[in-house]
Amino acid sequence: MATALQPVTPEQQNPVAGITIVHNILKWLTSNWKMTTGTCILVFFILMAIFGPLLAHMSPTAFSNDLFQPPSAAHWLGTTSKGEDIFAQLVYGARISLLVGFIAAIGSTILQILFGLLSGYFGGLVDNILSFVINVFLILPGLPLGIAIASFAPNNIKGPILITILLTFTSWSYGARVLRAQTLSMRSRDFVESARSSGEWPLRIIFFEILPNIISVVASSFVGTFVYTIGADVAFEFLGLGNVSQSTWGTMLFWAQSQQAMLAGGWWWFIPPGVCVSLLCAGLAFLNNGIDEVANPRLRVESKRKLARRKKEVVA
Repeated sequence: MATALQPVTPEQQNPVAGITIVHNILKWLTSNWKMTTGTCILVFFILMAIFGPLLAHMSPTAFSNDLFQPPSAAHWLGTTSKGEDIFAQLVYGARISLLVGFIAAIGSTILQILFGLLSGYFGGLVDNILSFVINVFLILPGLPLGIAIASFAPNNIKGPILITILLTFTSWSYGARVLRAQTLSMRSRDFVESARSSGEWPLRIIFFEILPNIISVVASSFVGTFVYTIGADVAFEFLGLGNVSQSTWGTMLFWAQSQQAMLAGGWWWFIPPGVCVSLLCAGLAFLNNGIDEVANPRLRVESKRKLARRKKEVVA
């Protein structure tokens, strides 16, 4: 008895479909110089956080007899006033700083999507309630409020987890407002009306019809929130509101300030973490602007090569 032929999926027809997807992603990331620059900077810090500790020859909290020494062959970025290796603190601290900023940005983006899309799609009473919550969080000063809460928190719960929670719940309101406006403009489109008339569930329409069409706005909002959470995390820890016994970029600046490294001429103590924070935030800002230019036709900037090619075609 002959068996029925099974339909062949596009992935089975094309065994290199995964390679094609990766190629398209790389092509998209390299379509704008700002996006390419920001991606390279971000990848550099991710690789530093993953593989950098393999190059550190001592623990970031280990003391030594080399007290407050400038950069040398033994200590690439010098040592602290207690003999701790600054290079080890920098690469180990990148893990916590990046992880806190990334998780807080993910949590904030999820709240933005839930409040923004649900409010914009349903309207009416649901929109009034959710918009009220968004507006309340929008007018609250996020960073000062987080600092006040962290300063009164018990010392045993201070650390990356508390900072991540505070940043998540104080950085989502503006993005939710933007997504609500985008959803309001999308819910009356033809494809949404078609899905609604065919009996699709509202949540399916929201997350499978509307969300994919504003994914560039979500991506831009995520990157912008990532910039904020990185800077805010460093600010919390610089003020001593985190776990100062852990090596992060913020605690490095905290100890450099408390030990008066600047007055003592110990530039190697506070400049490396400051440069890392500035460079990472600049890279994320480049990436955010690049996403805006690629996704928004009004901001899209064509390369000189494409413009020259078009001129040749017009002349021909």
